[in-house]
Amino acid sequence: MDLPGLSTPPEKALAFYVDDGSTVTDFLPAERARGITIQSAAITFYWPPSHPEQREAVALPAQPRSQPSHTINLIDTPGHADFTFEVLRSLRILDGAVCILDGVAGVEAQTEKVWHQAAHYRIPKIIYINKLDRDGAAFGRTVKEIASRLHTWPAVCQIPWWEDGNGHFVGVGDVVGLQGLRWTERDGKKVKIVGIDELAITDKSFAEEIKKARMALVEVLSEFDDQMVEKYLECDEDPLAILSGDIIESLRRCLLSTSSRMVPVYAGASFKNIGVQPLLDAIVNLLPCPEEAADPEVSVGVFNGGLKDLVNGKTLLEVPDSTSLKSKKAAVRSRTSKTALIENLQACALAFKVVNDPRRGVLVYVRVYSGVLTRNAFLFNTNLQVSERAPRLLRMYASDAVDIPAIPAGQIGVILGFKHARTGDTLVSYTGVNPKTGPPAPLNTLQLRPIEVPPPVFFASIEPHSLSEEKPVADALALLLREDPSLQCSVDEDSGQTLLSGMGELHLEIARDRLVQDFKAKASMGRIEIGYRECLLIPSSLETVTFERDTAGRKGKAGCMAFATPFTGDEDAVATVATDTNCSTYQDGNRVTVSVIGPTGSANASESPSTLLPPHLPLTTAYTALANGAFAALARGPQHTYAMYNTHVSITFDPTLHLFGTETTPAALASAARLATQAALKGAAAQGGTALMEPVMNAIISIDEASLGPVVHDLSSSRGGHIISLDDADVIDASTHGKKTREDLPLIDIRKVYAPPDPFAASSVAGGEDLGMASNSSRQRSITARVPLKEMVGYLKHLRSLTGGRGTFVMSVDRFERMGGQREKAMLKELTGA
Repeated sequence: MDLPGLSTPPEKALAFYVDDGSTVTDFLPAERARGITIQSAAITFYWPPSHPEQREAVALPAQPRSQPSHTINLIDTPGHADFTFEVLRSLRILDGAVCILDGVAGVEAQTEKVWHQAAHYRIPKIIYINKLDRDGAAFGRTVKEIASRLHTWPAVCQIPWWEDGNGHFVGVGDVVGLQGLRWTERDGKKVKIVGIDELAITDKSFAEEIKKARMALVEVLSEFDDQMVEKYLECDEDPLAILSGDIIESLRRCLLSTSSRMVPVYAGASFKNIGVQPLLDAIVNLLPCPEEAADPEVSVGVFNGGLKDLVNGKTLLEVPDSTSLKSKKAAVRSRTSKTALIENLQACALAFKVVNDPRRGVLVYVRVYSGVLTRNAFLFNTNLQVSERAPRLLRMYASDAVDIPAIPAGQIGVILGFKHARTGDTLVSYTGVNPKTGPPAPLNTLQLRPIEVPPPVFFASIEPHSLSEEKPVADALALLLREDPSLQCSVDEDSGQTLLSGMGELHLEIARDRLVQDFKAKASMGRIEIGYRECLLIPSSLETVTFERDTAGRKGKAGCMAFATPFTGDEDAVATVATDTNCSTYQDGNRVTVSVIGPTGSANASESPSTLLPPHLPLTTAYTALANGAFAALARGPQHTYAMYNTHVSITFDPTLHLFGTETTPAALASAARLATQAALKGAAAQGGTALMEPVMNAIISIDEASLGPVVHDLSSSRGGHIISLDDADVIDASTHGKKTREDLPLIDIRKVYAPPDPFAASSVAGGEDLGMASNSSRQRSITARVPLKEMVGYLKHLRSLTGGRGTFVMSVDRFERMGGQREKAMLKELTGA
């Protein structure tokens, strides 16, 4: 996990393979031009570096895990808030993460957001405090912020070594090994190890600080690990007598425990290569291997559980009865034993990223969770229900690649040559069946937990330079959207313009640059707009529509009834509710309920609705087609063409009135539902009109104490925001970690947290105790506010002018709220130019 602008540690990790000093993980032209990470990059390397035949050797009992060479799959992710989805889809497939903090800036707002996203996936984490060679770096203050803002106990495993106590940063104190590590050359490749006894003579104060840190480390570990308490008692309560190997094992046990709220903290300056080698050792020693990682969640039909339990036979699947299957061949397959059904599952993988490479074509990044994915194997996509062959497998080194014969479980690789796979698709390899038909039911529905795509809030128009460029631009947009699912593309029916939606201003700017420069599309992008929503003010009347049209020489005819009404979403609205006679689905802030009724006009309780439908139109297919049609109509409002929100549409389908034999196809049903819903929306708008809703953002602004007053006044007065809380930099974003608020998590007493003194920080605080914190004027404060998105466009520049360049903020969509009369009039006047 790489936070804002901190791609240096991965670069230094590749120092043994890269000599030119260029940023390997930031290989896109836009990344190099802007100096930030835009796309996550996957790199495979070995630590410690060794010959291939020595890799993956087993450590002897007396050796640490970092002694033999290990394979490390490293993913460098963006830190900017606009690229949150890029971080989310990378976190989804990680076994462990390194959170890199800026030793000068400390814990920033985006740090908190990514930290809690990682906690949502139960990923063990290590913290590395970087840039300690810069002026103003404060290791101790940052350690305190880890406790106060991330709500986790910092286990300080290294402390910075300042020359003569307050000079340049020259190395680190190894609290676990009770020694000093001093980097003697500028390239940082040679390390001088100084024992604690020698340090007691040459640098007594530093030696005493290491001993103090060891005592604090043992104390923290004892809070979470009973075995450490036993070791402490065995050593006559002398924390210095505990072996370093026992400390490492205790740290590892705490990290692998899901209930532990402790994180190891390391120090360094990656640009000078100080502290990078011990950090890589800690990654190997502490973070879990694939076998120790959390069991990935899967769903197979009605079963929800862990993939490992499913593969190991601890959970047996229910094979459907042959009477419910469509063909005799499928019925024969269903008689296969439950054990053999799983034994034929050769591999299961998740496609977490799709990239269009100008030289190689489409690259699909996959994480293999079970089995071995081999070259030329047929992979069945359980999301799209299609099979594709994997002609080539690659191991990536940022933009470079090496062909490999197979990808084993726990590894990350790339499949070259796929035409259909998208981000979040589950791919399975199954033996003993026709590759094109895929595995038998219910394994053909096996899906790993999907990657949730956040809703876009900005959009801009894309205009081809000429009519001849429309198709090339459309093809380029399709490739761009396949790469980044957080981008969405739509066409305005009135103007015919193509609209591209994204997560933020920078996100759309990068998309434009890639479209023009990388994909060579001859098009221009209009100004960035905000995606508003429409809502109904009164219920509609019941509308009945019959759709009849010939498509490609085939007649389609179907009918249905629709009724639309406003509603207020709640916590239960996110669920899909299905009964014998209706199916209710919540999507994009709207709910659609589809009902199939009997001949008498009421739900037929004596028999299943499926008996009322012909064989070519199963009940689930009818439900899906009608719901999709209604949702398609809700994507465009009747008055201002914005998508509808907080609208409940009820679709009623009576087979005796709306079914016309084989002419009633799923496509005809979807069209009928779309037309009926549009008619209901237009009727309600004609009678009572619609209201506009705007996205309201949950913003967390980090500033110093001196800037608090001007920023609060600007938010509440000039921007129409609502201040929720003012805190001493310890606010947790409730939208990023299971809806918990700061009060739901136990607070940590900062006075009990060990942090070494900072040589350049203020040392006088209330009570005379050095907390390593800044003075009141520079003390970090956090403002949590709800602000309309329109008022946050371009806010970063304004915030920096108010705070002297020190303010930062992160925001996410909180909800859509109805606009006031004056704001709605002003917005409509701005849009129409009237």
